[in-house]
Amino acid sequence: MRRLVLAIALVVPWSMAAAEEISSAYTEIRAEQDCVTYEKAGADDGDFANFACPGYRGYPVLMFTGDLRVSMFYGFPPAKLDGVLWQSFGTFNSTGGKIEWRISSHDGLSVPFATIHRWYVQDEASEAKQIEVLVVAKVGQPGKADGCAVGLVLATGKPNANDLARKIADEQARDFACGADERVLIGEPIPEFISVDKTAN
Repeated sequence: MRRLVLAIALVVPWSMAAAEEISSAYTEIRAEQDCVTYEKAGADDGDFANFACPGYRGYPVLMFTGDLRVSMFYGFPPAKLDGVLWQSFGTFNSTGGKIEWRISSHDGLSVPFATIHRWYVQDEASEAKQIEVLVVAKVGQPGKADGCAVGLVLATGKPNANDLARKIADEQARDFACGADERVLIGEPIPEFISVDKTAN
């Protein structure tokens, strides 16, 4: 009897995994046309602006800009937006318009669990040069709001960068503990990536 129970325990997880399908969907982010500005610097407050943008099937995207840098949050944020980490590269940067969402489909339910987004980062050694990096992020789910950057893949000169980013997304994003686990880094040199807890300020 014990041997039969063990056999069932081994078969069921495999069957569930086999039934899952992972695919990609793409959205465009255009701050000026599609996003709502919900906070903006006053005349004496610098140059920051915060945007709420449409993402994949009701999942929002938040964009925080300031000092020629961008921070992104994909999915449902905490109730208080001050609880969203500022995550960005240390040098001046911007993001591309296209976001790739990795979607898990099972039993008729499709859930985006990770995003892959191309960033353009100023090279510290040359102001005229940019480094392209794919940022893999965990998507914040309703009621959990645990989104954060999971991995960084150097994309400059690497034709397989997207495949590497998808591998990180599929294998790491769902179980990644934001604030505790170390991000996956692929390629050198990857510019410094900083996380700042705004609630501590």
